[in-house]
Amino acid sequence: MALKYDYYLFDFDGTVADTGEGIRRSVAHSLEKLGYPALDEATLSRFIGPPLHDSYVEFCGMDDDTAEAAIAAYRERYVDVGLYESRLYPGMAMLLRALHRAGAWVAIASAKPTFMLERLARHFGIDRYLDAISGTGLERHSADKRDLILSALPEGADLSLACMCGDRRFDIEAAAALGMAGIGADYGYSLPGELAGAGAAEVFDSVSAMSEHLLGERPRGLFISLEGSDGCGKSTQIALLREHLEKRGFETVLTREPGGCPISERIREVILSLDSKGMSDECEALLYAASRVEHVREVIEPALNLGKIVICDRFLDSSIAYQAYGRELGEAFIRQINKPATDRALPDRTLLLTVDRAQARKRMAQGAPLDRLELEKEDFFARVQAGYDALAQAEPDRIARIDASKTIEAVFEDIREIIDGIL
Repeated sequence: MALKYDYYLFDFDGTVADTGEGIRRSVAHSLEKLGYPALDEATLSRFIGPPLHDSYVEFCGMDDDTAEAAIAAYRERYVDVGLYESRLYPGMAMLLRALHRAGAWVAIASAKPTFMLERLARHFGIDRYLDAISGTGLERHSADKRDLILSALPEGADLSLACMCGDRRFDIEAAAALGMAGIGADYGYSLPGELAGAGAAEVFDSVSAMSEHLLGERPRGLFISLEGSDGCGKSTQIALLREHLEKRGFETVLTREPGGCPISERIREVILSLDSKGMSDECEALLYAASRVEHVREVIEPALNLGKIVICDRFLDSSIAYQAYGRELGEAFIRQINKPATDRALPDRTLLLTVDRAQARKRMAQGAPLDRLELEKEDFFARVQAGYDALAQAEPDRIARIDASKTIEAVFEDIREIIDGIL
């Protein structure tokens, strides 16, 4: 990956995260407390980005002392509540991750207090991608953006190899004054024409468009599969994992096998239906492979190319465990018929949930009616488990075994630790 710059600085509010709701509500709280007239939504939104002190003076006509009192009232609500009424812009976490992995210097330069920036970076899990966080102190309510930018860069940095990404003219003008490229985030809180008028080198209406420009390509997504025998609790953990990742600004695609797209879902019905009793083992294996290649082409590969995280309930490992071992068709045959799918996509990380057969049967009895495969005999499931054991032993760097007999919370904590480690 050939990066355009060596140093990448980002404003926070309106560029990295949509923090608008918390800021607007906290400004409204401060004005009510000080007895000032309420502002309309558009004016409240203009508080997002610039130093608060300057905004209170400009939009409310306050003197310096009153502006300081307003900031104190603002923080009464914002520090504990408003701070978390925010979300990362879709694709931002993957962009920061890609820049970090490519060896660039990545930093935040914002007029927000440093302790708030640090807290939010930890909250969203992006602190691991940042080399520096440059913000203000609590006693410093009006800040020169140029000073914040310089504080975010390492000593001796060549400013001609640096860019500042921001959604307001203050970001672009400060970058220009320092001889840096100003990259406009028009998806944030800028006014029409504001960023181009301030001299932005480029202006983008989405994080994905910005990513393609900064990286020279869209960052590839991450492919996570969950495996295990029926009754291991995959569905519950998949839902928790998706929620965890989306709270941290990652775009996710949740899918399953067999299935995941219209044609593959129709194949799923044939494979699992009790009406298909007597289907030959080879036919079953070939149907799984046919479903998979369509699934990869229609869902998985496009999502990965867009930089999304694909979370898939089963993939090739299931075919190896169930057909190569359970049906005793042999691993070479299963891998061969699945090549049209696996040549295009394979999981980056696989979570193998393990639980003893008695506990799995108990869980299954409490769920939906059993399908054709779930009604197989115990010796079949013993071979399936042997297949999963062999796969985990052969590929320990990809397949992580997780004890699924623990509580839902304890199992997810193990999963979270593994996935956060990858990210």
